[in-house]
Amino acid sequence: MKILVINCGSSSIKYQLFDMTNEDVLAKGIVEKIGLNGSFLKNERADGDKVTLNGNIYDHQQGIEYVLGVLTSERHGSIKNLDEIQAVGHRVVHGGEAFKSSVRITQEVIDKMEEVAELAPLHNPPNLKGIYAVSSLMPNVPQAGAFDTAFHQSMTPESYMYAIPYTLYAKYGIRRYGFHGSSHRFVSQRAAELMGKKVEELKIITCHLGNGASIAAVKHGLSIDTSMGLTPVEGLMMGTRCGDLDVGALAYIMSKESINLSATNTLVNKHSGMLGISGVSSDMREVEAAAAEGNQRAILSLRMYEYRIKKYIGAYTAAMGGVDAIVFTGGIGENADQTRANIMKDFEYLNLDFDFEKNKGVRGAEIDLTKPTSKVKVWIVPTNEELVIARDTLEIVSQ
Repeated sequence: MKILVINCGSSSIKYQLFDMTNEDVLAKGIVEKIGLNGSFLKNERADGDKVTLNGNIYDHQQGIEYVLGVLTSERHGSIKNLDEIQAVGHRVVHGGEAFKSSVRITQEVIDKMEEVAELAPLHNPPNLKGIYAVSSLMPNVPQAGAFDTAFHQSMTPESYMYAIPYTLYAKYGIRRYGFHGSSHRFVSQRAAELMGKKVEELKIITCHLGNGASIAAVKHGLSIDTSMGLTPVEGLMMGTRCGDLDVGALAYIMSKESINLSATNTLVNKHSGMLGISGVSSDMREVEAAAAEGNQRAILSLRMYEYRIKKYIGAYTAAMGGVDAIVFTGGIGENADQTRANIMKDFEYLNLDFDFEKNKGVRGAEIDLTKPTSKVKVWIVPTNEELVIARDTLEIVSQ
């Protein structure tokens, strides 16, 4: 079965076409600048064929038309016709409390997704646009939705509740939801496989570190806590997001700077984090380069970033009553060897014997970074959220 996986952003569409016989990626690509000047599509086929198509792409439906066109084109295509696509899986950021797993897309599901869209106003509306577009262009093809929040629905109330009046939770669903669920689920399961054990036997801390970053405590295969909250702002320091912040400090900033809620939202989402502290960039590579040249604010931002991750690892070890493995994934987790090394210092009390020499220069590899004597293992596991969505879609449409 061939399955198309779609991830719609506000002005972009990422996609991968899978042949689920062997889970091969036949093609992948991205549509960018939807509704803006300079729109384009980049497509890469499994055999290395690459093409960039420029044109006016006014909305997500037109963007998906471009995607389907290049996938079936005589010169750059991977399939002969659209009938070969037997299902479409969508990444959906927020499922609220309604969705505890991936589901087949029905009108009832769409109605519920529209209802919870206000919890992720930057993400869910474009996710829905992708679903609407496929429904229009391929009305007979079954669709499935995979929710970033679903994996974390196993959290218990003491973990996900905020200490605000309970009536606000009852009225508006204000609680911790967590994100990056497909990634945390994939890498925890994959780490267990690499260790030759069942995930249900292990206590694993998964660190998804990219421009957006979150950590999850995965106990016996279930997420019992995670660092992101109602929105992706909470938790770790990120590229442009502030992470954990005293709400009293936020109120103080709003008062002193005379800024409204919209400007405050922009402040904590777009101008904070690594960018806000370093004053250099939200890109870890650029911040590291500035730190190497002696930029003190860049050095501070790196130390803050690493410290918060270390603190969460310690907290989640306590929450689970121990830890068997720590997993790094995401663009930074997989590639930033110095960041990994700094985070892994001083964990000897856990009987964790990190191999600092082995860690040097490792990028994007599936590898155990500890010495044979280490009781707690540290792994790099490249994430594959698209494959998770494809697998879930296959299971759903095969029922």
